[in-house]
Amino acid sequence: MAEEDVVPKTFRALVESADRKFARVRDLPSYGRAQGQHYFQKVFKAYMRLWKYQQEHRAELVKAGLNRWEIGEIAGRIGQLYFGQYMRTSEARFLVEAYIFYEAILKRRYFEGCGVKDLRVRFKELRFYARFLLVSLILNRTEMVKVVVEKLRALIDDCKANFRETNFKEWKLVEQEILRFINIDTTFTIPSSRPFRYCAMLNCHPNSVPYVARFHAKKVLKFRDAILMSYHRNEVKFAELTLDVYRMLQCLEWEPSGSFYQKHPAEPKENGVAVDYSGASGLIDMNLAADMTDPALPPNPRKAILYRPSLTHLIAVMATICEELPPESIMLVYLSASGTPGQINTSHVETSGGSRRTRKSMLTSHSSLEQNCSATESHINGVKGPSDYYNDYLWLGPKGNGGSSNLYPGDIIPFTRRPLFLIIDSDSSHAFKVLHGAERGEKAALLLSPLRPTFKGPSSADITQNGSQFTLFLTAPLLAFCQMVGFSLSDSDMEVLNSAESILSTAFSKWEVILCKSPSLDLVWAQVLSDPFLRRLIVRFIFCRAVLSAIWPPEGSDQYLPLCIPQLPNSLSPKSDVVQSCVRQLADHLKVSNYFHFEDS
Repeated sequence: MAEEDVVPKTFRALVESADRKFARVRDLPSYGRAQGQHYFQKVFKAYMRLWKYQQEHRAELVKAGLNRWEIGEIAGRIGQLYFGQYMRTSEARFLVEAYIFYEAILKRRYFEGCGVKDLRVRFKELRFYARFLLVSLILNRTEMVKVVVEKLRALIDDCKANFRETNFKEWKLVEQEILRFINIDTTFTIPSSRPFRYCAMLNCHPNSVPYVARFHAKKVLKFRDAILMSYHRNEVKFAELTLDVYRMLQCLEWEPSGSFYQKHPAEPKENGVAVDYSGASGLIDMNLAADMTDPALPPNPRKAILYRPSLTHLIAVMATICEELPPESIMLVYLSASGTPGQINTSHVETSGGSRRTRKSMLTSHSSLEQNCSATESHINGVKGPSDYYNDYLWLGPKGNGGSSNLYPGDIIPFTRRPLFLIIDSDSSHAFKVLHGAERGEKAALLLSPLRPTFKGPSSADITQNGSQFTLFLTAPLLAFCQMVGFSLSDSDMEVLNSAESILSTAFSKWEVILCKSPSLDLVWAQVLSDPFLRRLIVRFIFCRAVLSAIWPPEGSDQYLPLCIPQLPNSLSPKSDVVQSCVRQLADHLKVSNYFHFEDS
């Protein structure tokens, strides 16, 4: 074999070996603690060897006919590996590493200039943009998302012009998906809004820190695992990430710090001279992630993200995670889905505001609906029978798929042998009240959404356009409040928003102190109060319930209010002074008090 043939043949052999290993891990499930870890290490090692080899022999490979897009494809595979590992572990460093590789591909223009006539390479470039968009979305790199969207749009138009015999309809739908997503997501519409992720500087309240630090329940559980699932027809999404799951995913992660938040990072330099990545060389800094993540932060809880799963798949994932849950740990399950078909139509939500008498008449006009809902409450007054667990349900399937797609409250009972923090966001959520007292080992913590959302204008109520109101209250309470009353955040100045956030922070701090000091706090809540993510969800639930209670009159308002089971202390009820004063102060500050009715008004 000629010496000049050794390098390209070795390179091709390394590519084939790495690709075979990649095929094994690509479709592995993204849930379970031990899933694919051994395979990931082997395939990652194979691609690192390949990457290093092409760096060391770049000149010979280029001379032998190596294309720039082939280098980009290798970097893209490494980015895919990192992102897949992030989805399995929720470790921020893997997400950041994926971003670094994708950003390098873009900046070095590996796919550009590869020839208009090569359709196969054009499809590779389209897939690269779609993957980079997903990573950038989750990292909240808003400026990069906008850049990549424009490049994707230009590439689709170019492909349609040069490959007229090929249908690019699916890629046009991808473009429409991302545009719809960023037009609704507040990260893009309100750049100054606070991050969804837990930020110690913003979410750790100094006045309550000593109380939380000293708080000790009889039993303390660690939040280790979560399942996030959304299943609505025509909901806002990009790829397999729905808007509601996107918000909840970030709500259950720590906000990284450091150079990661530089809006315009400095160009890499060598010996004071900017590096030109347009040529054939250039190294990707694989240690850059160390500067973009905070090693002092605790690990993120693992999250299994399920997009439109079948019922059996959801139950299988719950069983796997429940089985692998470490001792003294709790599993969070977030389920957002439509309830019994035809039972409640969110398009008929009433406009909040107006006189109390007007709203009473609206509620009366829906008496038949309330009677239907009251069936799920019958267990309170009597002994629960088997049928109580299999009446209403969440609907996980296409229309007309029958009972095989129905998730009943009774389906959850087997998983209550381990500690469970259950969030149900649905127009059938209250049906899951029957789980209380039916647990098989551990009392479950339940946060149940209202059956119907409340908005100033009915057009805002469509979950397919704006995402769920309850989920938004749990992940971005001020944004949810403003959206509910029709307060335009984009038109307000920063001072108003900062003052509003300060009102909420002060209130949440007081409520955390009350929770820590309350002798009547149920052990179900006490055992998770030390966890910052779950504690934040609890206080945001208190706020959500108080806001909605201040809008609707007590009689007939059950379907418009969220529920928590077991009950939280009465000292934090919607009518308590310390809770109601927060809602009143915020409403006065934003000049929307006319939508609310407080006890003394």
